[in-house]
Amino acid sequence: MKIFGENIKKRREDKGISQEELANIAEFDRTYISLVERGKRNLSLLNICRFAKALDTKPFELIKNIK
Repeated sequence: MKIFGENIKKRREDKGISQEELANIAEFDRTYISLVERGKRNLSLLNICRFAKALDTKPFELIKNIK
């Protein structure tokens, strides 16, 4: 979960958007974004897909390097 959260944060920062902006795009609460980025939430496949769509990437890109 920590690596996934780091991948989300990096993609978000690379796009130059805030947690609040990402939350609005992906239709999540901003506190949920914070918890995900810190590795404190275990996501469902559907939410991984929502993040990927909001960050204009493929879901597999967000789970790279997870072992």
